[in-house]
Amino acid sequence: ALGSAQAADLQVTVNGQGKPAGEAVVSLHSSAAAAATRPGRGVVDQRNTQFVPRVSVVTVGTPVTFPNSDNVRHQVYSFSPAKRFELPLYSGKPAAPVVFATPGVVELGCNIHDWMLAYVVVVDTPYHVVTDARGQGRIEAPAGSYTLRVWHPGLKGGRPHEETVVLSAAPLERVVAL
Repeated sequence: ALGSAQAADLQVTVNGQGKPAGEAVVSLHSSAAAAATRPGRGVVDQRNTQFVPRVSVVTVGTPVTFPNSDNVRHQVYSFSPAKRFELPLYSGKPAAPVVFATPGVVELGCNIHDWMLAYVVVVDTPYHVVTDARGQGRIEAPAGSYTLRVWHPGLKGGRPHEETVVLSAAPLERVVAL
């Protein structure tokens, strides 16, 4: 059972073009991880005519709210295959959250402010992290074999880096160059 497996630590450093890649989504995938996935809650705010956070990761089935903390109205939309939606022009808090049910990368925009871009990465695993400004992230997961997946907004072609990793009692470190 997943809950009884020994916990293991994975430390990942992501680099892109020789520099730390902050805002990379790092996730561990396996059939046991998919079975352990539960929806959470997500928030993507709009402040100073920017999405905050610019990159977020949620598990499948997660409702995400899109409050507008600006004093101007926004019209949030996505035409991404993983989730297509449009929130009518609004300020404050829209009536209902948007549920993200399909794994994939969802690119967000604002019909009013073209420069506003953000990404919601929807995963079918509870083991994920968004890297910090140093390109680093840490995941704790049960020992076992996983597909390590790394996605970043700057990836050419949008295809994530993938490799197999085996977690055990000893901490594991990986450096991923995108």
